[in-house]
Amino acid sequence: MSTSTRCAHSGRLFAAVTDQHGPDGFARLYRAFGASAHAQREEVTLAAIADILQSLGMDRSLADTLDASELDQAVADAHEVSQQVLGGRGGSPIIAIDGHGFFGPVLTRIPDVEKGAALLDALIIAARTPEFAALQRPYSGPPTTEREQGT
Repeated sequence: MSTSTRCAHSGRLFAAVTDQHGPDGFARLYRAFGASAHAQREEVTLAAIADILQSLGMDRSLADTLDASELDQAVADAHEVSQQVLGGRGGSPIIAIDGHGFFGPVLTRIPDVEKGAALLDALIIAARTPEFAALQRPYSGPPTTEREQGT
């Protein structure tokens, strides 16, 4: 399986991890996978995924679920739940806070810790404001996984 195919089927891995380790397992894998693939720019190989799983105290063999097409329905079901929380059709990413879904946030650079925490606080306030519906501004150029200076 090629690197791009592994990324395309990563939903299967996340479905299997969620089944075995719950939402907390999903979140831990999401952070570790994202840090490896994006921040550290490591190649997404079967061995790398198995290493990430092991570092999280999960069974390395979960990496084999990338080829498990029987998990496709679980992936589709999870996607449908996100669409329902959003209240309509939307792309990725979707964030849900207190049962309110929003498309985004889409970032063009990884913020430093202080700005990231402030952004999350702002998202929580927006989600808890029933009258808030959407906020968008144009951006140019491709996003980067480079961090802001000082992080």
